[in-house]
Amino acid sequence: MDVNAYLDRLEVSDGTDLAVLHRAHQTTVPFENLSIHLGEPISLAADDLIDKVVRRRRGGFCYELNGAFALLLEALGYGVVRVSASVHGAGGYGPPFDHLALLVTPPGSDETRGETWLADVGFGSHSTFPLRFDRRDEQVDPGGRFRLADAGEGDVEVFKDGEPQYRIERRARALSDFEPTCWWQSTSPASHFTQGTICSRIVGDGRTSISGRTLIRTTAAGRTEEPLDTDEALRTAYREHFGFALEKLPVS
Repeated sequence: MDVNAYLDRLEVSDGTDLAVLHRAHQTTVPFENLSIHLGEPISLAADDLIDKVVRRRRGGFCYELNGAFALLLEALGYGVVRVSASVHGAGGYGPPFDHLALLVTPPGSDETRGETWLADVGFGSHSTFPLRFDRRDEQVDPGGRFRLADAGEGDVEVFKDGEPQYRIERRARALSDFEPTCWWQSTSPASHFTQGTICSRIVGDGRTSISGRTLIRTTAAGRTEEPLDTDEALRTAYREHFGFALEKLPVS
């Protein structure tokens, strides 16, 4: 992997600060599910992840974004453990492998001394900066107020603004372990990723998103919505706000 090319993609000069990398990934690489609606295959192979995120300057969903970020961190000397998480929804916690998150130790750090961070650049609107995995008090972040709590069987639950987000299983996993659920998420009519398109990234103190054919901007001052009524308007919005041109538009 060309580490410098990845850092250029993130618009950072070096990889010595995990917090800087974490925020930069979310400001430059969008959370998006367009491949599902463009008929593009989704591959978790390392070369394909780097090709999509770095060379093609696209984004992806959790398996792709955290999968690619893990490769960068490892190339920079960080210790990375890929972990399965069950996402909380209306019916409680979902199945294992519903989400991929990362437990990260900076170069030279010792996990036994509690220097492990929860890094997650693939959960949509989540923490702007990594969260200390060993802390159980509230962690205030630009994305909200987060708290990690011990659960049964050594699992850890993640809360945002008092609401459960997902439950982490500490066991180390290979990225290939997520392939069956990735396939289900990208093909099943029951998956929310197949229901409509989303493309979103952090911009300043808020987010810019395209949901279907609506451009949504959220800031500390509030939220605005702008309809993208024509194909040209939609193409232009993807290009101007996310930096990539689509030869064809997603079908949602």
